[in-house]
Amino acid sequence: MNYSNLNFKALVVEETTGGVYISRVKEKLISELPQGEILIRVLYSGLNYKDALSSSGHKGITRHYPHTPGIDAAGIVVSSEDARFSIDDEVIVTGYDLGMNTSGGFAEYIRVPSRWVVPKPTNLSLKESMIIGTSGFTAASAIYEFIKHGVTPDSGRVLVTGASGAVGSMAVAMLAHAGYHVVASSGKPAATILLKELGAREVISREEVEDISGKALLPPRWIAVLDTVGGNTLSSVIRATAERGIVTNCGMLASNKLDVSVFPFILRAVRLVGIASAETPMERRLELWNLISGELKFPEMNRIYHSISLHEVPDAIESMLHSKVSGKYLVELYPDLP
Repeated sequence: MNYSNLNFKALVVEETTGGVYISRVKEKLISELPQGEILIRVLYSGLNYKDALSSSGHKGITRHYPHTPGIDAAGIVVSSEDARFSIDDEVIVTGYDLGMNTSGGFAEYIRVPSRWVVPKPTNLSLKESMIIGTSGFTAASAIYEFIKHGVTPDSGRVLVTGASGAVGSMAVAMLAHAGYHVVASSGKPAATILLKELGAREVISREEVEDISGKALLPPRWIAVLDTVGGNTLSSVIRATAERGIVTNCGMLASNKLDVSVFPFILRAVRLVGIASAETPMERRLELWNLISGELKFPEMNRIYHSISLHEVPDAIESMLHSKVSGKYLVELYPDLP
């Protein structure tokens, strides 16, 4: 079938006079999509902070407009020039350049290079794969580092900062399901009930984590940390990590600065690992999706997301930009699907 002249719906962000960016659902043609070996009918996507930035005209994320954001997509192959993929295959695309400078998942169709495409694991539905999405993939990437470092459920307490956000809540649920003693830190008291339901054994405030004493080392409180906040929170958790513990960071909600002495590294052998999931090599990517669909797949998945339609994405982006979101937004391109 020749799809070139097929119309489809997509969220399009346009720059208007005065540098104002407006998002609205419009009709596009398949022929307008970028080149790539795989054409995918998108059934589900997910809203991430990068999408919110792209929709706001952040030129560090997206250089040219009009543009369709959406760094996540899951759907069905409708056309393939790669023998590894056949029509009707269920597939996942997250990261790389999708939704940044390549037309993304807030659309009924995407066309991408085949090297970006992951076959959906058998133990996940397409919907579940997008409830997980980049946020869950990022959380799993950090947990993978814990496992490689030798941190087991018996090793001690594991802290998750920014725990009410998309990455943080995924991390809490995954770690708890895998048997870890999870301490969840959040600046949103209203999120306490959800975090407990997801398996956190302790929920503490942001203030209970942050230290302003300036001490180079603090009493050890946890063996591993998944930090999404950065700034003084990251500095504080590093200084309070136990001997030979590990701290991973994947965010900078508080600040992109880090002020910490070398003492935690040279006296306690604490390891600091940065998590950047977008360009994860395919071999590791497949390994992580197997981990996500296996020992990290948690039964509370339905509690962690809010389902929205394509038309509701702009309002959801506004909520995200004003820090009014807990959990994950799942974008359903065809809400009437069973």
